[in-house]
Amino acid sequence: MPRVNLLPWREEQRKQRLKNFGIAALTAVALGVATVLYAHATVNRFIDFQGKRNKYLETEIATLDKQIAEIKELEATKERLLARMQIIEQLQRSRPEVVHLFDELVRRLPDGVYLKSVKQTGNRLSIKGVAQSSTRVSALMRNIDSSEWLTDPGLDVVETVDQGRTRSSEFTVFASQVTQAGALEEDTGPGAKKPPAADAKKGPAAKAPAKPATPKAPAPKAPATEGKS
Repeated sequence: MPRVNLLPWREEQRKQRLKNFGIAALTAVALGVATVLYAHATVNRFIDFQGKRNKYLETEIATLDKQIAEIKELEATKERLLARMQIIEQLQRSRPEVVHLFDELVRRLPDGVYLKSVKQTGNRLSIKGVAQSSTRVSALMRNIDSSEWLTDPGLDVVETVDQGRTRSSEFTVFASQVTQAGALEEDTGPGAKKPPAADAKKGPAAKAPAKPATPKAPAPKAPATEGKS
C-alpha cells in the first residue's frame, strides 16, 4: 500500500528559504558594516598621519623662516658695517686732501686778494673774499684752473665796494676739489684734470711742501697795495 505524505512540506520549504535568506541578509549587513568601519578607520588613520606630517612641515617652515630672518638681519648688519668701513676709508683718504686743499688755496692766492670764508659741499667749494680789483679775481680763477688740487673755477658775483678813497671788489668764486680717488663727482668731462696722485711721480706734488713761507705773503702785501692806490 503506497505512503502519502500529508505534511505541509511546501510550508516547511518556504520557511527554510526565508531562514536562509535572513541569514544571508544578516551576513551581508554585517559584512557591509565591517567594511564601512574598516574604511572609516583607515581614512581616519590616513588623516591623522597626514596631520602629523603637516604639523612637522609647519614646524620646519617656522624654523626656516626664523633662520631666514636671522640671515636677513646678518646681511643688514653686514651692509651697515661695509658702509661704515667705506666711510672710514673715505675719511682716511680725505685726511691729506684737506691739508692739500688749504695749502693750495694759500699758494694760488694772488697779491691783493684775501679770503673771508671757504665753504665745502662734497667736492664743490664756495670761496668768498675781497680783492683790490676784478683783475685780481680773474688772476685767482686762472690760478685755480692751473692748480693740481683745484679745478673748474666759476665766478658767481663780483661787487665793487667803496672804502673811503679806495675801492675793493667782494667776490664769490666756485671751484671743485680734485680727489685722490680719481674722477670728480660733478665734473667728469674730457677737460677735467687728473688727480694729483697720478702726477705724483712727475715731481710737482713733491716740490710743493718746499715753500712754507709763501702762505703768509699775500696778507701783509694787501695794505701796502691799498696805500699805493
